[in-house]
Amino acid sequence: MKAIALIVILALTILAVLLAAEAQQPTKVHRIGWLSAGSPLSSRAYVEAFQQSLRDLGYIEGQNMAVEYRFAKGQYERLPELAANLVQLPVDILVTSGTPATQAAKQVTSTIPIVGVALADPLGTGFAASFARPGGNITGLAFQNADLSTKRLELLTEAVPGVTRVAVLWDSHFPASPSAVRAAEEAARALGLQVQLLEVQGPDDFARVFAAATRERAQALFQVTSSLFATHREMFIDLVAKSRLPVTCETRPFVVAGCLMAYGPSFPDMYRRAAYYVDRILKGAKPADLPVEQPMKFELVINLKTAQALGLTIPPSILFQADEVIK
Repeated sequence: MKAIALIVILALTILAVLLAAEAQQPTKVHRIGWLSAGSPLSSRAYVEAFQQSLRDLGYIEGQNMAVEYRFAKGQYERLPELAANLVQLPVDILVTSGTPATQAAKQVTSTIPIVGVALADPLGTGFAASFARPGGNITGLAFQNADLSTKRLELLTEAVPGVTRVAVLWDSHFPASPSAVRAAEEAARALGLQVQLLEVQGPDDFARVFAAATRERAQALFQVTSSLFATHREMFIDLVAKSRLPVTCETRPFVVAGCLMAYGPSFPDMYRRAAYYVDRILKGAKPADLPVEQPMKFELVINLKTAQALGLTIPPSILFQADEVIK
């Protein structure tokens, strides 16, 4: 009996030593780099969605995960420098917000995994060899900006019956804009619309193009998706209100702020999904083998307050399609 007791005591002692040693092992802190062409304010909803999804997956800031944020605040030329800074830290993985940020990250690393979010054309830009098997160090979530331009313009003409002339506002520095503009022009021709192209290169151009739209008697304005507009949303919305033009904008926050309508994927949902990619990669998966996903659900948001202020009556057929109506 004494021998058995000694063996039990010895076993428990060894177990205690092993548990103590394991407890003393430092928990690995995964360092994630976040690169965005936008600003902290314009990206807040996306950051919060990403952070919450990481927490749901068991990642706690300061314990087993740390995120390094870099924002270009609409200055695309700063992205390569910011991307290089994150690579030099170094980080274990990069999360890039939008096509320009992903391009900048691609230029500075071919080894660090990159999860791109809201990629407008992952095949055309060379981010991925195919949607099913990207083949490199980049994967993530895409959306077809050109396809959205067609649908958004169709919805605008239904929501504003009788419109014949539409001004198309686009950011010439945004890589996906040209294809989206071409798609909008083709859709306009099919709908019998005249198009006025208004190119901007920065926020200083906003007032000029709105004045041009008014001068040329545009009946509505179509905004092509770009991080520039999101970064300077307050300035943009102020001009929307002063112009008294029905404007279709890129995402829900613009409609909440005063645009007439928006149609597209839920961007917060895309950033929540990005956390899943980060988790898979940190656990050993390779970006080359993780398919690039495309959104399956799109949301139509309409601001009835704006419609009423403009003297518009939105047809019931459009309201019936809306996922959200702001009253």
